[in-house]
Amino acid sequence: MAVTRYSVRRPIHRSWSDFDDMSNRLSRLFNDSVPAPASEGRWIPPVSVSETGNEILLTAELPGLTEDDLSIELEDNVLTIAGEKSEMRREEDEERTYHVLERSYGSFSRAFTLPRTVDGAGIVATFEQGVLTVKLPKVAEAKGRKIEIQK
Repeated sequence: MAVTRYSVRRPIHRSWSDFDDMSNRLSRLFNDSVPAPASEGRWIPPVSVSETGNEILLTAELPGLTEDDLSIELEDNVLTIAGEKSEMRREEDEERTYHVLERSYGSFSRAFTLPRTVDGAGIVATFEQGVLTVKLPKVAEAKGRKIEIQK
């Protein structure tokens, strides 16, 4: 779901561009919040990005995947996480009729443009219990330092 900044209400007089803008926002809201059907063969794993003074931490939920199903690459300051989640079907399932199928399968790819403050050589990724954790250390200059006043 897209997060939008709160803005003060505008006067009642609106132009057509305001309505177009509102329509575009509503369209984005619904398109971002509705997962792609399994039949489309694509899904988007949810991620969280947090930051401390020393690093940026990216975590992604990837249930049902193994380390071999994932690919993590860094090129031109863009971190790309890609993989594929296969549907597990058996021969005896061919006659099975599904009434509800909400589980998503297929390939995915997420790309994140990293800030200049990230040390690309020090990136470390771990995968445990379906959660991918990528630690992006900051360069020493980005960590900040206290400047003493000279006397």
